Amino acid sequence: MAGLLRAAATWGLFPWRGYCSRGTQLGVSRCAWGSVGGRAEGELSKGFVEALKAVVGSPHMSTAAADREQHGHDESMHRCQPPGAVVWPQNVEQVSRLAALCYSQGVPIIPFGTGTGLEGGVCAVQGGVCINLTHMDRILKLNPEDFSVVVEPGVTRKTLNTYLRDSGLWFPVDPGADASLCGMVATAASGTNALRYGTMRDNVLNLEVVLPGGRLLHTAGPGRHFRKSAAGYNLTGLFVGSEGTLGLITAATLRLHPAPEATVAATCAFPSVQAAMDTTVHILQAAVPLARIEFLDEVMMDACNRHSRLTCSVAPTLFLEFHGSERALAEQIERAAPPLQRRSASTTEPPTSSGPRRPRSAAGSGQRGTTPGTPLWPCGRAARAIPPTCVCPSPGCRRSWCRPRRT
Repeated sequence: MAGLLRAAATWGLFPWRGYCSRGTQLGVSRCAWGSVGGRAEGELSKGFVEALKAVVGSPHMSTAAADREQHGHDESMHRCQPPGAVVWPQNVEQVSRLAALCYSQGVPIIPFGTGTGLEGGVCAVQGGVCINLTHMDRILKLNPEDFSVVVEPGVTRKTLNTYLRDSGLWFPVDPGADASLCGMVATAASGTNALRYGTMRDNVLNLEVVLPGGRLLHTAGPGRHFRKSAAGYNLTGLFVGSEGTLGLITAATLRLHPAPEATVAATCAFPSVQAAMDTTVHILQAAVPLARIEFLDEVMMDACNRHSRLTCSVAPTLFLEFHGSERALAEQIERAAPPLQRRSASTTEPPTSSGPRRPRSAAGSGQRGTTPGTPLWPCGRAARAIPPTCVCPSPGCRRSWCRPRRT
């Protein structure tokens, strides 16, 4: 392995040069803690700041404390560690020039998307330049026949699905927050739909990446969006989950899926954690194509009740969601019902339909599916109709297992 890495460095694929290499006249030292030339550690020289402005323009570069602090933390518990400067490139050429400039001076580079991460990956522990990619927010190309789309790093998950609303397609990876799609690639995001649709690692076909030295790399070849390929190294998989340590992702080719005609959800409480786990195993072994299956124990159910003023049973609970046509949903429910009814507690709620999800242009008349809130198997008390406004850990979520907020 060491020999392969040395060979890759020799070929120039990964021009690894430690981010702790010392800067020269324009940059600052990344090795020493303390002051450098009369400046506080992490502060960029005036010449280097002017060089950044020459690349992106003064309106798209900031050293203001408020901007730096905003980009020095995400949604994690880690304390704010602001960068020395923040830049907003407008295109891939500017990103390449910024990367080359920072690399030549040994200045750390911190890619930034929407700042919704939970790992503290945007914290500038050694200062440096934060490259905010949200201004690159175009959907470059949609290939409905090939079920793929090419997006820039500023496009978020909800923006893409809104764009796809009338095409009969959707992008199902849902980590909860409205994260940027290239940020989801960099963090290998997953979510509650991973059971059926996979994680980001399963839904990325190609990446355009700016390497630290400024070189542009297409991990599967320029313009390629094939699902099957056995040629060459799996560079796409290498960059998925790299957390911005190998390069800056400036475009991603993503795999799309047909939007389900309707969805059905169920909430089932169990007398014990083991009963819930056994039920999950039996449902999966029965090859029921669940879209989601989430588990909360009694501690988390009590916390959700307290936080959102709900009245859910304080017991180990499974949340299930089924996707498909009306006939397919009926079959899935029939196959999932026996293990759920056999092991669940008396508080089991029947699954309820949230109605059709496809746009009318893709699902015919738009009248397919059952009426929202209709019980689909007769066990326990009747489930409540799906409210137009729900309470859920994810802001804006309208999932059918949410319950109305009490006033």
